[in-house]
Amino acid sequence: MKIEFKSIGTIHSPFKELEGMPIQPTGAKGIKGKICLKDEFKPGLKDIDGFSHLILIYHLHKTKGNALEVKPFMDNASHGVFATRSPKRPTILE
Repeated sequence: MKIEFKSIGTIHSPFKELEGMPIQPTGAKGIKGKICLKDEFKPGLKDIDGFSHLILIYHLHKTKGNALEVKPFMDNASHGVFATRSPKRPTILE
């Protein structure tokens, strides 16, 4: 079975470089991002006001390489990549 994702929009963040980017969510408190949805999908936002959370599935297109085990920043031990927030997740492209 082949699964393909097609973009329905873009997530924008004020962070353009790793330097200065928060490593924990608490370090980004008050930081605003922006989601730009393609026009044809905007009707799907009807009645979304009032929800406290949205789940976004995204592709980390600027990540270099992948690893099944990583050592998170400020940690002395190696962990499986899926037990971390590391972007170095495996992707199989055909």
